[in-house]
Amino acid sequence: MGDVAITDLAVHPNSHYEPSTAAVTMAHLGQEQSFEQGAAQKTYISVSQPVPPFMNIEQAQPSDVPGIVSVLLEAEQWLASKGKSLWSATEIGPERVLRDVGAGLFHVARDGLQLAGVVKFELEDAHFWPEVPAGNSAFVHKLAVRRAWAKMGVSTELLSHARLLAKRAGRAHLRLDCMADREGLRNLYEGFGFTLHSIIPKGSASYARYEIQASSR
Repeated sequence: MGDVAITDLAVHPNSHYEPSTAAVTMAHLGQEQSFEQGAAQKTYISVSQPVPPFMNIEQAQPSDVPGIVSVLLEAEQWLASKGKSLWSATEIGPERVLRDVGAGLFHVARDGLQLAGVVKFELEDAHFWPEVPAGNSAFVHKLAVRRAWAKMGVSTELLSHARLLAKRAGRAHLRLDCMADREGLRNLYEGFGFTLHSIIPKGSASYARYEIQASSR
């Protein structure tokens, strides 16, 4: 699932993580420099720093597996320290990550030779979007940014990259979900231009499902 970086807000496996010491540590969904015009009237949390010009985003390779695991583990440990554990050891373990990298799902942001952030881009999500027709949408999961690169716009670039991948794949929408009571996170999605699709129950929790057109107009 995806991941957000928040400090004071609990996150869900489909949220997106970019830690910092601020109240909310992430600028989600690649939109700090490309907000949809209609969302500009509201105040959303966003990073102010531009993405470093030396940041490169590309599909992950098997040699990236240890680095991806490290990024995800850092995110999980940080959130767990706040009482907001996000993933199980199995979900972010080497075997699972190696499988996903082998399937071409992970993309990484590099700062020189250092791995600054990761995102998992998928073309199906039957768990949270079972009714979406095959071939219609793409989905963002495990987005995480190292603390050293927090508030530098890495997460937003990764999500913009995911939106571009969705467009290239011929998908009409990029979709994601988060727990419905995560107001700060939902503001971030909406500030990016995502539209609330629906709120659905899953177990004892409710989840807000969001979508955005893969092609900006």
